[in-house]
Amino acid sequence: MSTSHEPLWSIGELAERAGATVKTVRFYSDHGLLPEAARSSGGHRRYSPQALTRLQLIRSLRTLDLPLPEIRRILEDEDATGPALENALDIRLRELGSELKALRWREAALELVRDCPPAQRAGRLRLLSALDTPPSTAPLARFWRTWLPPRMPRPATSAFLEAAVPQPPDEPHPSQVLAFARLNAMMTAPCSDGRPPQPDVHRVAGARGAVLLYAGLLEAFELAAPHLRRAHDPHPGEALDAYVAAYASAYGSRDTHEFRRSLAARLAAEPRLDPYWELAAVVLTPPGSRPQPTPGSADNWLRTALQFDNASGLSPDIASESHGKANNE
Repeated sequence: MSTSHEPLWSIGELAERAGATVKTVRFYSDHGLLPEAARSSGGHRRYSPQALTRLQLIRSLRTLDLPLPEIRRILEDEDATGPALENALDIRLRELGSELKALRWREAALELVRDCPPAQRAGRLRLLSALDTPPSTAPLARFWRTWLPPRMPRPATSAFLEAAVPQPPDEPHPSQVLAFARLNAMMTAPCSDGRPPQPDVHRVAGARGAVLLYAGLLEAFELAAPHLRRAHDPHPGEALDAYVAAYASAYGSRDTHEFRRSLAARLAAEPRLDPYWELAAVVLTPPGSRPQPTPGSADNWLRTALQFDNASGLSPDIASESHGKANNE
């Protein structure tokens, strides 16, 4: 409420002082954002000078594209420039980030279709039409949840999904858009026998053994990743030892010559998902850069290292020691 010595302005006077229209002032008043100080004898609205400050704040917040409910919460806060405003700005920044990402994906998709040969445009349009903008990784995650052993604990599943599902880049190149669209199509296509191919180790190890397996594999992949980034040839060493140990724990076995030979034979007979990992590497790698390691490329590197290790005839400890000496020389 205004005090008796404060001037009171009509809606037109307030609008003129604020550089706004009468319609704007009435809109905010009707929505309870701009309270009246009083009414004239004829029932016309009257506003105090505090209304001018409040109206200017409202208009400033609107220039930031904040919605009216957020503005109301800010005005109701004791400090209009305090926590409520900070929270509203954080929310809007996240929304803008998502909107910008969507625009960049649309731009890259348009370039992808524009720059391809005319005969390929219809096919690429079909691929792109199945994607959200920005694209969702949900179809990829659903595939891997079906592929993983049943009843695998949620933390182990989440850790694997984080490594296996490539996140779409915020500023994609057209080639990355195409790779992600092909991944999406691959993962949503029905399998010929109704389910994705399952590794034999899932059946043998079960859910409990799979937890040990995938925890160990993720460690081995991390150890192998630096070698992949530096384009080192596959070789025995710490990464291979961790890889074999992961399978040994899942099978309830020990890391021996015999186990390594039998493991190589088992792995050679397993179904492969190489096309997935090749596309995932394109999604993860900026054009012109060395391909980013994926669980698939790390697995291939480690399988080859296992074959070399078996061919060498050295024990695991001697092979690791020999490679360590070679690196130090």
